[in-house]
Amino acid sequence: MKGILLALAFVCGLMCVKAQAQLNLIPAPVEYSARSGCISSKEMAGLHEKVRISQKTLLRLLKGRKLEDWQLKSAYQLELGKKGVKIVAADEEGVFYARQTLRMMASLNSSVTCCTILDWPRLRYRGVMLDESRHFQGKDFVMKQLEMMALLKMNRFHFHLVDNPGWRVQIDSYPKLTRLTAWRPQAYFWDWEKNEIGGPFVEEGTPGAYGGYYTKQDIADILSFANERHIEVIPEIEMPGHNYETRAAYPELACSLPGGGKDPWELCPGKERTFEFLEKVLLEVFDMFHSQYIHIGGDEARKNNWKVCPDCQARMKAEGLKSVEELQSYMIRRMERFAHEHGKRIIGWDEILQGGLAPDATVMSWHGIEAGLQAVKEGHDVIFTPTHYYYLDYHQDPAQFRAVGRHVPLEKVYSFEPLSESISEADAHHVLGVQGNLWTEHVQDAWHAEMMLYPRVFAIAETGWSQAEKKNWPDFERRASALSQVARKWGYTVYPPDSTRPREGCD
Repeated sequence: MKGILLALAFVCGLMCVKAQAQLNLIPAPVEYSARSGCISSKEMAGLHEKVRISQKTLLRLLKGRKLEDWQLKSAYQLELGKKGVKIVAADEEGVFYARQTLRMMASLNSSVTCCTILDWPRLRYRGVMLDESRHFQGKDFVMKQLEMMALLKMNRFHFHLVDNPGWRVQIDSYPKLTRLTAWRPQAYFWDWEKNEIGGPFVEEGTPGAYGGYYTKQDIADILSFANERHIEVIPEIEMPGHNYETRAAYPELACSLPGGGKDPWELCPGKERTFEFLEKVLLEVFDMFHSQYIHIGGDEARKNNWKVCPDCQARMKAEGLKSVEELQSYMIRRMERFAHEHGKRIIGWDEILQGGLAPDATVMSWHGIEAGLQAVKEGHDVIFTPTHYYYLDYHQDPAQFRAVGRHVPLEKVYSFEPLSESISEADAHHVLGVQGNLWTEHVQDAWHAEMMLYPRVFAIAETGWSQAEKKNWPDFERRASALSQVARKWGYTVYPPDSTRPREGCD
């Protein structure tokens, strides 16, 4: 009997050593120390949990480390032992993240080493953007991705709801936005886009129409789900460009051009009715979304027709504006004032730097990092989402699946460092965080969208949460492979895809 007990102890010890050596957590915690003993993952669900929410106790455990308030809110200490789990945090958010750590450990290992973990985030903004205008996925798909984001300790979901090929959110004051421009005859975006200006829209209820939109109840359900997971949902309402769908529903918002022509792309910043439209839309959006931020786009506005539009020229003269870039800046500044009046802050793509940046605007740096570095030096907050690293519509394998041409494999995503040497320690607080963007011009199906997200989102999550010195590509690659296997069991499509899956969407 004694020999059997010794053999069992030896086997358990080997299992614990293996579990310790194969710590598979993503993102990697700040501190991890193994303790004696191990627990099977099946037993973890039945362990007694003791939670203490006490900032004073957590500060003592941090042993003099100085965290920002937002870091302290998310920080936790977790002790896993054979008799139970102890969690200490300063806020419910920290408790939530401790439980996500436990959930991941139990999912990734059949036997988990007893341990102590002390953990907190590196960056306050850790996000994912989903483009729902070009291809609409719906509420269940969004909630599924929020669930994975929560496991990865990501806390911002950027909801790209409107763009040229479709308006995707209910606006009661302008019902034609969804009745007329949430639906189109062609399902695949590029089939719709083939026309010189853009494809036509069809009215809701038309047989064979492709599209959809989020009702206000859908948004309420998504926000409730996100709030439970400590994720802030940030809506994007594009202006002044990417507004073909708005113009299709309400043509009076376009520039009136010489000869009676209409500008099919931009809203007209010379017309007062344009601002009336935007303010009414934003009031309903503010009422639906309780986020601190509203994203106002600001990218890729062509502006050429503003140079000949009588209303735009009259606005420029009245406001003393010297260029159409300054006219766009006027529009962004005016919308920022409106947002402030309602307790909101604005985010815009880095083109909002053109013509002068609105005083309190946050820049989403996407062309690269240069615009973000400029904004930081000017004292503005920045979220880095550079195309060459974090555009998740870029391909992972040139031989498979529709994607934009640039190659952005997992290792490339993982290599990005948001706090470059050119950002001083004094300015570092302006770098809010990082975000991966999934544009969907080429991505029609839900499985395809997930394959573009995962495992690359794993890398973005680790960069946003884990300490820079903790990043280690070979170790991360191993951990990403382990989490990918689990994610597939949960019903996510993860790259590389299952070889048995039909190659829909392949070029």
